[in-house]
Amino acid sequence: MPDAARDDAAPLLSVQAVRKAFGAHVVLDDVSLDVHRHQVVALIGASGSGKSTLLRCIDLLEDVDDGVIELEGRDITDPRLDADAARARIGMVFQSYNLFPHRRVLDNLTLAPRLVRRTPRAEAEERARTALDRVGLARKADAFPDQLSGGEQQRVAIARALVMEPAILLLDEVTSALDPELVGEVLELLADLKRSGMTMLLATHEMGFAREVADEVCFLHAGQVHERGPAHQVLGDPRRERTREFLRRVTG
Repeated sequence: MPDAARDDAAPLLSVQAVRKAFGAHVVLDDVSLDVHRHQVVALIGASGSGKSTLLRCIDLLEDVDDGVIELEGRDITDPRLDADAARARIGMVFQSYNLFPHRRVLDNLTLAPRLVRRTPRAEAEERARTALDRVGLARKADAFPDQLSGGEQQRVAIARALVMEPAILLLDEVTSALDPELVGEVLELLADLKRSGMTMLLATHEMGFAREVADEVCFLHAGQVHERGPAHQVLGDPRRERTREFLRRVTG
């Protein structure tokens, strides 16, 4: 098999039998899932089902108690691995924007490339402006975060992740802190990223968006993958009663 075909067949991200507990409370219980290149996988489930913890484990913000997480064929949970180097291949966007309020938008985007990768300022700023243009905020480069709307701040946070040119983008309920009228602009940006081929694993409570954008949907319940499949199947014709109960609750 040619190398390119073999690379396409292998998952970009592979989570294998991951377990995570905080004290006696098990948050992830034998969770396994794969994400392939250019694929969008949506994590759905009630609060406390393990979605955010799973994303934090993949981004190495939490240590796993058992199991393996592989990115591009490398075990990134190996304690001998350089965690910063592995994390540089992962873009993480949180519910809160986490922008430095005293720094301009451009400075927020160039800080990580300059500190982590030692990218020269001019090159870092060029990449940052390209990322801002990609999210429709090129004109806001010199603004401060408090001069932006919530939707604009979240798009800046996404641009900050993109400027590192990650292999995969992790998004944790990125619209949950936004006013309803601002949700659409962020969801449209994510749809644009999908069309450009960005690989994404996202936790979301927006079922309509998951149906439109996700290739696969993974329903987490009590720290386990309860059901997984194509978005139209899981959201339109779920096989498990627990999935049906959850969808009835969130969609009314």
